[in-house]
Amino acid sequence: MKQDDFREIEGGRPFYLLLGFIGLFVLAGLGAAWYMEHHGHWVTGMSNQIIWGTPHVFAVFLIVAASGALNVASISSVFGKTPYKPLARLSGLLAITLLVGGLAILVLDLGRPDRLIVAMTYYNFKSIFAWNIFLYIGFMGVVAIYLWMMMERKMNRFTKSAGFVAFIWRLILTTGTGSIFGFLVARQAYDSALLAPMFIIMSFSFGLAIFILVLMASYKWSNRPLGDVILFRLKNLLGVFIGAVLYFVVVYHLTNLYITEQHGVERFILLEGGVYTRLFWVVQILLGSLLPLALLYNPSTGKSRGWIGIASLLVIVGGLAQMYVIIIGGQAYPLELFPGKEVTSSFFDGGINAYAPSLPEITLGVGGVALALAATLVGVRVLRFLPVSLADDQIDQSGEVA
Repeated sequence: MKQDDFREIEGGRPFYLLLGFIGLFVLAGLGAAWYMEHHGHWVTGMSNQIIWGTPHVFAVFLIVAASGALNVASISSVFGKTPYKPLARLSGLLAITLLVGGLAILVLDLGRPDRLIVAMTYYNFKSIFAWNIFLYIGFMGVVAIYLWMMMERKMNRFTKSAGFVAFIWRLILTTGTGSIFGFLVARQAYDSALLAPMFIIMSFSFGLAIFILVLMASYKWSNRPLGDVILFRLKNLLGVFIGAVLYFVVVYHLTNLYITEQHGVERFILLEGGVYTRLFWVVQILLGSLLPLALLYNPSTGKSRGWIGIASLLVIVGGLAQMYVIIIGGQAYPLELFPGKEVTSSFFDGGINAYAPSLPEITLGVGGVALALAATLVGVRVLRFLPVSLADDQIDQSGEVA
C-alpha cells in the first residue's frame, strides 16, 4: 500500500465521548492506586504469603500480549507475507500501548511507586527483574523506530532490518517475562524451564486475539471496509496459536506429573485447588481454548464475524484465567521448606494460602487495560496507522495463506 492509503480516523463528538468513557476507567484505576497507597496494602487480598495479586495478573497479561500483538508486523516484514503488510502499523502501535498499560499497573501496584527510582538506578544483574527493565524500555524504543521506518517514505528500505530486530527483541522480552517465574525455584508451581517458551506462544495467542478485536472495532467504528480475506487469515492463525498453547500446557503438566516431588502441586492445581482448579478446567481449557477452537474452525461459525469476535474475547478471558492460575495459584500452594517432612506451625506453614481479589485490585487492573485502549484510540486518531480500506480487492494475496 502507498503512504496515502493510510488515514487517521474521524474525530468529533462520538470520538470524544468514547475517549471520555474509557477515561473514566483510567481515572478509576488511578483512584484505586491512590486508595491502596493511602491505606496500605492490607485493604487488598494480598498478604505475606501471596504478594502478587490480581493487578499482577492484568499487568503480566498485558505485557505478554504486547509482544504477541507485534506478531502481525513481524509476519509482514520478517517473513515476507505481503497480505499482512497493511496491518503492520496498527500491530506496532498495539505493542507499545499494551506494554504501557501493563507497566503502569506494575508501577502503581508497588506500594511505594517512588521505589521505581531505585530500580532504575541500581541494578542487580543476578535478578531477572533488573534485566526486564532494559527489555521493556528497549522494546518500546525498538518498536518506535520500527514504526518510523514503516511510516517515513525515505526510511522504508530499512523496515525489514528494523522488523527483524524487533522480532528478536520481543522473543527475548517474553522469555524474560516467563523466566521471572521459571527461575523462582522456591515455588514448585513456577520452577520449570518450560515456562519461558510457553509464555512466548501464549503471547502469540493473547496478542492476536486483542489485535483482531481492535481491528474489527476500529473498522466498524470508522465505517471502513474490512474484507474477509485478511480477517479469515487472522482467525486461522489464531486457531493455530490456541492449539500451540494447549500443547505447551499439556507438556508442562505432564512433565510435572513425571517428577515425583511435583505431584502435590499438580494435584492441587488439577484436582483439589478449588477456585484454581475450576478456573483451569472451566475457564482456561474449556471456555478459553476448546470452545474458541470449535468456533473458529466450525464451517458455519468460522465465517461469522460475530463468532470470530466472541472466540477472540474468549481467548482473552481464558488467558486472564491462565495467568491467575499461574501467578496466584502458584503462590497459594504452600512452600516446601523441608521436603519429605510434615510441617505445622502457627504461621501458615504447610497450609494453603488464602486469597480473594479486592475491588481496588480489580479496578487498578481494568484501569491499566483502559489506559492501553485510550492510548490506542488517540494513536489512530492523530497518526496514520489504519489503511483506508482492507477490502478483499485491496489485499495483495500473492503471499501464502496463513
